[in-house]
Amino acid sequence: MNLRRLLSLTADLTFITPVPGLPDMVFTANAGLVIEDTVVVSRFRAEERRSEEEIFRDWFDRQGFTIAPWPADVAFEGAGDALVDCERRLIWCGHGWRSSARAAELLEMIFAREAIRLRLVDPRFYHLDTCFCPLAGGWLMYYPPAFDADSREVIAAMTPERKRIEVSETDAMSFACNSVDVDGHLYMNDASDELQSQLRDAGFAPVLTPLSEFLKAGGSAKCLTLKLTDK
Repeated sequence: MNLRRLLSLTADLTFITPVPGLPDMVFTANAGLVIEDTVVVSRFRAEERRSEEEIFRDWFDRQGFTIAPWPADVAFEGAGDALVDCERRLIWCGHGWRSSARAAELLEMIFAREAIRLRLVDPRFYHLDTCFCPLAGGWLMYYPPAFDADSREVIAAMTPERKRIEVSETDAMSFACNSVDVDGHLYMNDASDELQSQLRDAGFAPVLTPLSEFLKAGGSAKCLTLKLTDK
């Protein structure tokens, strides 16, 4: 896959063996949330994905991560709905479709950093990482209509207007926000010329790698990866 080849140029990659009958394992962003040496393994809302939990838990354990306890009745879908903002040292937490609103307070206790709740209201953007992408230097790329009014106000209050990149519906539907930021390179399925220009002006280098086959299943570059080095 071209994404794998491109990422290998700027990052060290490790892999988990796929399991027959669990096709959604390819979306490894949903395996859990990793900060430093601690991981919260996901509690999937959909029954079809719950068999993945023990597989991911075993993998993290073998890699030497500390696995934080998590209540069985609180849905949480990992780095799909919890995005680390290294600049602000906080966690942006999406809820409304897949993850519980209670996840934010639990993550605060586990990782000892502020967790900001953002309510998702458009079913096309069921995970936070499909419509929201915190970037280096305090920049933020997002699709405002995916959020309720209160969440939009929170985003605006915490991010200066000059550092907010609002994407169009067309770019949002191409999962432009579902991007992987590595050392200023932004790996993404697609982006309009206008969005690419905005990103370059902000100091980022868009790298387009078409992932249309994965979009059919509802994921793109970010969904296919999980950062193990967030701090």
